[in-house]
Amino acid sequence: MRQNFWKFVLGLALLGCGGQPAGPPAGFVNQTRHSDADLWMIWQAAQDSIAYQVDLNPLQRSSFGAPADIRPGDRRALEIMPHQLRVGAEPDVSSSDLLAATGVERSDPTGMIACPKPCNVRYAAAYSFYSRDLTQYAASWEEQGDSFTFVLEYEFENQILAALGYSLRWR
Repeated sequence: MRQNFWKFVLGLALLGCGGQPAGPPAGFVNQTRHSDADLWMIWQAAQDSIAYQVDLNPLQRSSFGAPADIRPGDRRALEIMPHQLRVGAEPDVSSSDLLAATGVERSDPTGMIACPKPCNVRYAAAYSFYSRDLTQYAASWEEQGDSFTFVLEYEFENQILAALGYSLRWR
């Protein structure tokens, strides 16, 4: 009888280990010229930033002079991981195309890419789709060192904020 009890307990333990798959593994689909370690370092900086303070309207402030909507940090950010987040470059839009579409003059490379719907701007340095686990950036940023890190950290912050359920309307 005792032996059957331990077989039953062991069987329950093994069943508990099966369950549903946890989803895609944490990490990146790295389509950059940077190492996975570099992407993880930038991701962790984004986590730390959100854990310290949540800035919900940098675009609204810069475009319309709105007052800041800055919230206390959210420590849950430290638990959010990328799950096969595809990160890669897109060719910069040409200066002539940017001028024709927006009236903005920039020399090539422009540092801008077309931002497809549902973006709230037509062109940006980078964008993310949260439902498709995708972050794209203008290819010219790739070799810009700290500027590349800044652009990617901002997009990673957006990925984290989306996972936490924040509104990204003005990000």
